[in-house]
Amino acid sequence: MEYQSLFLNSAATLVASLLLVVIVRRLAIRYSIVDHPGEKRKIHLTPTPLLGGVAVIVAFAVGLVLVWPELMGGYLLPKHIIGVLVGAVIIGVGGALDDRYNLSPRAQILFPILAALVVVSSGVGIEYISNPFGDTLHLDVVNIELFQYQGLPYFFTVFADLFTIVWLMGMMYTTKFLDGLDGLVSGITVIGSIILFFLSLSTEVFQPETATIALITAAAFLGFLIFNWHPARIFLGESGALFAGFILGVLAIISGAKIATTLLILGIPILDVLWVIVRRLFLEKRSPFAGDRKHLHQRLVDIGLTQRQAVLLLYALTAVFGVSSLFMQSDQKVTALAVVGVTMIVLGLFVVWRYKRK
Repeated sequence: MEYQSLFLNSAATLVASLLLVVIVRRLAIRYSIVDHPGEKRKIHLTPTPLLGGVAVIVAFAVGLVLVWPELMGGYLLPKHIIGVLVGAVIIGVGGALDDRYNLSPRAQILFPILAALVVVSSGVGIEYISNPFGDTLHLDVVNIELFQYQGLPYFFTVFADLFTIVWLMGMMYTTKFLDGLDGLVSGITVIGSIILFFLSLSTEVFQPETATIALITAAAFLGFLIFNWHPARIFLGESGALFAGFILGVLAIISGAKIATTLLILGIPILDVLWVIVRRLFLEKRSPFAGDRKHLHQRLVDIGLTQRQAVLLLYALTAVFGVSSLFMQSDQKVTALAVVGVTMIVLGLFVVWRYKRK
């Protein structure tokens, strides 16, 4: 693995991201694709351009083209990379349409589902889950042959493919729901990508191809974060919020099904999303897609933290749990996940207590 070439290509991706954000921001302003303040759940005070995710996705694609020679010849096949790129484009198109026309939740969900299906069809999937307390759980035990192409059979691996789709959808909607403060999703994606970069270079995993994609992802989102830091001059929009979870989910799969590591990186947001969905469905009897101001990151602002303080706190939690996973065995990660759960409960109770006192 040539580190000099990797870092030069990542720097080029960063520059491309910066330039693309400037261009996309101007186009969003020109065509009035902006997020207007006014709804109770929105905390920005001035109309802010959307479509930021389009710039990130294009920068990511540019980065992949630059590192394409380094990706070939390893365990990743061209169809895997093409599948990820096509999935990213689908998310970009769907997100741009939503930013412009404010699609209904039913229409919005079609694009991430299609993106997940494309990734699975390209051969990217979770074939097994490591069990720290026993034998590995294999998901590729039931295969249905769909067709043959040039003598090669293509299968629908029932449990593996369904689990992969659910995993990617969960990751995408976690970052979608998390996107409520300036710089939050883009920064956490940068942190998560860098952690997965180092994980991929570890002796246990050593997958330089995955490390390359992870660093390209970090560079693409870092270029955007410079413009998205509070006060944000552009928002990720639907495409960027979904793409963040999409690419982190894909990186977790191709790095050897490192699900536990990614759960530690996004543990707090995932638990927040699960609680929000349960509360909306079973306690408030309404759609889980109906927005409100009861997410953890919004509550942190409501109890008196500034946007930057709330974001930095969540950055710190992401970094602490994510970095710690690099030094843990599988059984230790289970314990760490339990610690994440306890941390979320304690933090949630503290926020509710402070909010009621205020």
